[in-house]
Amino acid sequence: MPLKDDILSQNQTLALPPHPELARLFPPVEESSTLLLSCRRGDYSASRIARAVEDCDAHLLNLNVTADTDNLDNRIAIEIRVSHRNPLSVARSLERYGYEVEGFDSASIADNDLIRSRLAELMHYLEV
Repeated sequence: MPLKDDILSQNQTLALPPHPELARLFPPVEESSTLLLSCRRGDYSASRIARAVEDCDAHLLNLNVTADTDNLDNRIAIEIRVSHRNPLSVARSLERYGYEVEGFDSASIADNDLIRSRLAELMHYLEV
């Protein structure tokens, strides 16, 4: 069983295609993250998703039911945008509410990798 703290390695990063239609659905907002969820059609509840997001002191900025992922098990895909730069706490909360987090996109994750690499370079030059 994978550790919940290792959710970053469990999920693939979501890359939204740069189509004009999606730009209308997800207008650019600073300090936000996008998550892709899936659930059975009968388990979908926008209010439960909003409650799970608000449990992490974040705001639900966008919620779009995008498509059926598989007609055999009657699942739907949901794209949401939240007001946190780091989506990890929101992803954990959504999993507690029974939603599967398929992926997410966040600038802060890339920023953390950049900061780590620059810190490693600095430590190398300082020879610490």
